[in-house]
Amino acid sequence: MTDPPDGWERIDSIPGVQLVATALHSVPDPEAVPLGPDDVPEILDLIARTKPGPFLPRTIVLGCYLGLRHDGRLVAMAGERLHPPGWTEISAVCTDPDHRGRGLATRLVRAVAAGIRARGETPFLHAAAGNTAAIRLYESLGFTLRRTPQFALLRSPGEPGGDHRAFTNP
Repeated sequence: MTDPPDGWERIDSIPGVQLVATALHSVPDPEAVPLGPDDVPEILDLIARTKPGPFLPRTIVLGCYLGLRHDGRLVAMAGERLHPPGWTEISAVCTDPDHRGRGLATRLVRAVAAGIRARGETPFLHAAAGNTAAIRLYESLGFTLRRTPQFALLRSPGEPGGDHRAFTNP
């Protein structure tokens, strides 16, 4: 793994996978609702309970985020984060533990991917290498392994507690 820039401190390192949608059937979901800034408190609560990866209060502005609600409560979500030319990352895929096993993550991944493909882009995503249940799900949906990056949690210089996540490829 590449050393961080001068002044940055490595806090942790996690092996990961990058998967690309090669055979994914993408389709909009009529029950998926767009999430916006007003939904951030509820999103952050779901993120805290499910720990899908980094998500901060302003992450919502990086792309389209969709959610599914049950009795008015947000129980599952997925959205877009990174946008390299021709590609869009599907991110923050998570389902409340009480609502797992109902296909909610599958529906949301397919719906987010439908929006990405409508723009002529290719969906991809990242997961921790140890998250084998999620990787199996993504592979069953039509994602294939592209590479195995190393995720690094870094602290920027001069910002106590100012952790930033980044990844570098091996």
